[in-house]
Amino acid sequence: MDDFEQALKQEEYNYHFERGGVVEGTVIEHTTDGAYVEIGGKSPGFIPRDEVSLNRVADIATVLPKGEKMEFVVVREQDAEGQVVLSRRQLAIKQAWQELEEIQEKGEVIEMRVTGSNRGGLMGQVYGLRAFIPRSHLLESEKQLLENDQVDSLVGQRLNVTCLEVSQERRKLVLSQREAARSAAIQHVVIGELVSGTVVNLQPYGAFVDIGGLTGLLHVKQISAKTLQTPHELLSVGQPIKVVILDVDEMKNRLSFATKMLESYAGEILEKFDAVMANAEERFAASKTAAVQASAAESGQSSEPTPAPAVTEAVEVSEPEASADEPDETDAADATEPVASEAVAAEEE
Repeated sequence: MDDFEQALKQEEYNYHFERGGVVEGTVIEHTTDGAYVEIGGKSPGFIPRDEVSLNRVADIATVLPKGEKMEFVVVREQDAEGQVVLSRRQLAIKQAWQELEEIQEKGEVIEMRVTGSNRGGLMGQVYGLRAFIPRSHLLESEKQLLENDQVDSLVGQRLNVTCLEVSQERRKLVLSQREAARSAAIQHVVIGELVSGTVVNLQPYGAFVDIGGLTGLLHVKQISAKTLQTPHELLSVGQPIKVVILDVDEMKNRLSFATKMLESYAGEILEKFDAVMANAEERFAASKTAAVQASAAESGQSSEPTPAPAVTEAVEVSEPEASADEPDETDAADATEPVASEAVAAEEE
């Protein structure tokens, strides 16, 4: 290796062998306690058996083949003889946190292997890191097992989850089974569809409506074409309602609903809520026909061959939805059941 290549290597890897630095080396010898690695120092580095992998292995040669070049993290600096202690496990942990941060950012679904429980929820393992699902973020079936002290049947099972909190600094990995199920179900939701639901929560800015396991926001401005100060004036928790799916945010697993296009005049739903709900299907079909005719009139063409546009053309989606500082349904659920900090520390095994 010439001087230029050596300089490039030194830029890429830490050959001062400082703790936390990444070096490249070649496995040269296996022992009962670990392996020796040639890293270009005064003495070969040593990697203890417990540091060769995230998971324990019977034969370290399977993960550290002799003669193979790979990266290591320095976990202890040079001793008097110039030997440093290395780790592949710590490198894998660092990479696992980085990958989980990307997964959280993208809102992707991953698997957690259940390892146990406490009063606050389920504990498990993801990418070799300890993880936690709060009780409030379990599905009803798992929540029931937890409440009945029957979690043993879950140990070893893999649950689909999304990431709520990923913090390497605080060693916290908090997951949600509920949001993963919601993410899967939301894939089948169709914008512009009329669906039946139930009011499950009321806030000054709107009503949360459950449509078969999925909860979305019916903003107060989407209830009627006539101004309504608060949904409490019209709706109550447990009340059946029919809504039109206005928008789907798959990244945040959020749904938006509307009912004002079911009105034949502004304020009708405020005056005759039961009557509007009773023939909501006919009203919805009429609103789509009106949208088609309006579109045809603007283009100067007959409305008959014109395909029905998305409902959003008739529901004034430009009106502002809930402001950014208004809490969503997930925030409310989290606040009611805080996670004990000692239970969610994502400690590396």
